Amino acid sequence: MRVHVADHPLITHKLTYLRDKRTDSPTFRRLTEELVTLLAYEATRDVRVEPFDIETPVAPTTGIKLSNPKPLIVPILRAGLGMLEGMVRLLPSAEVGFLGMQRNEETLEAITYANRLPDDLRGRQCYVVDPMLATGGTLADAIRYLADRGADDITAVTLLAAPEGIKAVEEALADLDIPINLVTGALDERLNDKGYIVPGLGDAGDRLYGVV
Repeated sequence: MRVHVADHPLITHKLTYLRDKRTDSPTFRRLTEELVTLLAYEATRDVRVEPFDIETPVAPTTGIKLSNPKPLIVPILRAGLGMLEGMVRLLPSAEVGFLGMQRNEETLEAITYANRLPDDLRGRQCYVVDPMLATGGTLADAIRYLADRGADDITAVTLLAAPEGIKAVEEALADLDIPINLVTGALDERLNDKGYIVPGLGDAGDRLYGVV
């Protein structure tokens, strides 16, 4: 898995306020959307394109457009929804699917409870969005879920990642022979005994939408 930590002052600036426990939910949602748009620029560097002939007001020329089939953005419910708008802003023509996965707080294992995805993803580039790569179970299961349906190029976009999570994803997906990439805003120190990223930013879903 290729890992890219997006080292940019604006990303670090926005992450600082996301980490701050005093940041309220409306501000947290706005900053998440802005940050994801910045991360999306990095994540889409290898998006597939094809030549496209046009005419400018001066002369004919050839540009590029997104290839078919269009990219698929897959937020992992529920926290991934907070990242969707930032991705769609950059890729407005992309299709969107949804994958519902939940972490068992005792075993820390991911459980798939819902999906709204095409059955056939052959030839599709997929962008999985989830705020936190902590233990890695949820992300690894999501990537394998997409690969089993034919996705042949998968990029995960996260706000934060922990070293343990990256290692767990790499080990869980070592048998997959497709490009897998991770673009994250920061690589934090470690996980605590509850599986939370340290220093992290807390529970992203709760901070986006409140405790339910």
